[in-house]
Amino acid sequence: MPATIYYDKDADISLLKDKTIAILGYGSQGHGHAQNLRDSGCNVIVAELPGTPNYERAVADGFTPLSAEEAVQRADLITILLPDELQADIFRQQIRPNLTPGNVIVCSHGFNVHYGQFDVPEGVAVILIAPKGPGHLVRAEYARGAGVPCLIGLGANAGEKERALGLAYAKGIGGTRAGVIETTFAEETETDLFGEQVVLCGGLSALIKAGFETLVEAGYQPEMAYFECVHEVKLIVDLIYQGGLNYMRYSISNTAEYGDYTRGPRLVTDETRAEMKRILEEVRNGSFAREWILENKANAPAFKALRRREREHAVEQVGKELRGLMSWIDAKKVE
Repeated sequence: MPATIYYDKDADISLLKDKTIAILGYGSQGHGHAQNLRDSGCNVIVAELPGTPNYERAVADGFTPLSAEEAVQRADLITILLPDELQADIFRQQIRPNLTPGNVIVCSHGFNVHYGQFDVPEGVAVILIAPKGPGHLVRAEYARGAGVPCLIGLGANAGEKERALGLAYAKGIGGTRAGVIETTFAEETETDLFGEQVVLCGGLSALIKAGFETLVEAGYQPEMAYFECVHEVKLIVDLIYQGGLNYMRYSISNTAEYGDYTRGPRLVTDETRAEMKRILEEVRNGSFAREWILENKANAPAFKALRRREREHAVEQVGKELRGLMSWIDAKKVE
C-alpha cells in the first residue's frame, strides 16, 4: 500500500497562532526547529542549560533560554530534542511534573516513546515529527525556500486534532514543502535504528575499515587505501543520492559496474543477511534499547572505550593528514 504523504495544502499553520512552542534542547535539531518556526510566525521559546555552547548559540540567535521546567509550564507544545539517553530522566524529573491537560509532546525520534521510557499522563498527547535530515539541513533548506521531508506519527492520546497540529508544526519547519509521510512510532524507531546499525553507520564504518585494513595488510600505501576505501565513498553516495543505484551505475565505468554486480553479493552473503535479521530482532524485541539504557545508567564505560579506540584507528590518522592537503574540503576535527 502506498504511503500517505502530506504537503503544504494539507497543513494549516494558523492552528499554531495562539500556541506557545517550547523547544527543549538547542542542539542539532533544536536550532533548526526553533528558527524555522519563529520565521514561520510561531511563538517559540527555548530551554537550554546556562554556560553550555548551545545556550550561547541560542542567545546569539535571538532567544532567551529558560529552564526546562519553566519552558514546559509556559508551553502548549513541548518539543523534546535532547539526546535519547538523557530524555527519560529529564522527562521524569523536569517535564512530567509541569505538564497540564491539553499539552502536546512532540518528538523527532520515537526511541523513548516506543520503548516505554515516558510515563505520559492522561490528557497529554504525543506526536512524532521527524525530519529526515540533520538540523543544519532543516534550517538551510527552509532558508532557501525548500524543506526536508518529515515523518508524522500519532502516539498516546493523539487523534485527528493532534495530527492537524503536527502537520501545522511540520509546515512551520518546512517539511510540508518536501512531503510529510505518515508512519508510526514503532516503524520510525525500528527502521531508524536498523538503518543506522546495519547500513548508514555500523555497516558502512565496518566496511570502510575492513577495506582499508585489507589493502594496507597486503602492502599497499595507507594513503592509497584511504583514497580508494574512504575518500571516494562520497562520490558514489552523491550519485546514489541524486538518482539511485541505477544512476550511480550509469555514471561509473563499465569495469566498476561489472565489479558491482559480481563482487558485491560475495560480500553481502546469506550469512550477512542472517546477521541483519538478528540485529533487526534485537531492535524489535527491545534488547538493543535495554542494552543502551543500561549502558548509560552505568555512565557509558563501554561506549566511551569504544569511542576512544575507534578514534585511534589508522584510517583516522591517515585521513586527518590527507584532508589537511585538500584545501577544497571544509575539514573537521574531533578531539
